Amino acid sequence: MSPTPEVIVVGAGVVGLSAALALQMRGLSVMVLDREGPAAGASAGNAGALAFSDILPLASPGILRKAPKWLLDPLGPLSVPPAYALRIAPWMLRFWRACSPAQVRRSTVAQTALMDLSRAELEPFLAATGTLPMLRKEGNLQVYESEAEFRAALPGWQVRLDHGIEVRHLDRAEMDALQPGLAPRFLRGTFTPGWQSVTEPKEFTLALADRFRANGGQIVRAEVLALTPAGEGVTLALSGGETRTAGHVVLAAGAHSHHLARGLGDRIPLETERGYNTTLPPDAFDLRTQVTFGGHGFVVTRLASGIRVGGAVELGGLKLPPNFARAEAMLKKAQSFLPGLKPAGGRQWMGFRPSLPDTLPAIGPARATPRVTYAFGHGHLGLTQATATARLVADLVTGAPPAIDLTPFSPQRF
Repeated sequence: MSPTPEVIVVGAGVVGLSAALALQMRGLSVMVLDREGPAAGASAGNAGALAFSDILPLASPGILRKAPKWLLDPLGPLSVPPAYALRIAPWMLRFWRACSPAQVRRSTVAQTALMDLSRAELEPFLAATGTLPMLRKEGNLQVYESEAEFRAALPGWQVRLDHGIEVRHLDRAEMDALQPGLAPRFLRGTFTPGWQSVTEPKEFTLALADRFRANGGQIVRAEVLALTPAGEGVTLALSGGETRTAGHVVLAAGAHSHHLARGLGDRIPLETERGYNTTLPPDAFDLRTQVTFGGHGFVVTRLASGIRVGGAVELGGLKLPPNFARAEAMLKKAQSFLPGLKPAGGRQWMGFRPSLPDTLPAIGPARATPRVTYAFGHGHLGLTQATATARLVADLVTGAPPAIDLTPFSPQRF
């Protein structure tokens, strides 16, 4: 048995490891527990994007207008497997309520604050962890198939412009100069030059794990079954009958977090966005910026390992088998949208993104004890919001005033 740490972080994805490093930087002894080890889940297979300009919540009237059409296509941008439809119904009702104009305004304010903090914390965190060379600044191009689609997106871009986010609207000739090879069907585009990414999300997360260990931290592969307040600390029950204790626990176990939270009296409506992608060899396409096909719910991005085609949302929980026809459908569309794309040699992936119905993560103390801090539910923005979440977790654990108002992120808000 190793010495009792001051803090145990449950979860070795990008959020958990970022929080563990931030706590180490505050002088605390930290251990990380994970059922599979570092970068085993969504932190391994995402698009690598640091989407700081995504200040608008996914739950919005615009999504409500698109959702019925999308749901009719089982391989479209949003799907619910029939076997999961009844189970997801209460979450969908909460999502619908979160799309009210008043709630969207509140969520936008909260999301903006979290994104601003994430951006401010990013480069200092990368420098401190030796991962700054993994940062790319290549922008993002969102493309539109009609003038009507472009015009419908303008109010959302104006919100970003009003917040000081640089946005450039492009005609076809300007798009071709920026990213050659787009199909003729795309008439307009919007470029966000401040969009950033990491060279490879899995390698980035593993680099954080290496730095955490180099700083004296320990990562243990173990499944946590329950958290129990115990005097001046918390007891963790592990599979195999083992237990561990710590003065504080940070729950950052992604899509598995809500099961542990329930044992502490918090019924948090977390659901799983099952994301799919295909990673092609690096020479599959001459990609110069990330390209977002918003009307179809997926992106094409350049990583160190190759060209990744992925996205979309399948609300199907943790237990249903993967439906890789969704990855194949996105790749087929990508071939049509980028005629020069070479589709051979791809590797398919599916991962679980932990999502709450109002798009905001749960960051704050458990109902049963302030010695457990929740940090989960970031949906498809875990990498983007990891540095802000790490800062906030470190503030909460050490008793410092949180860097932003955490009321909108309260785990007890539901």
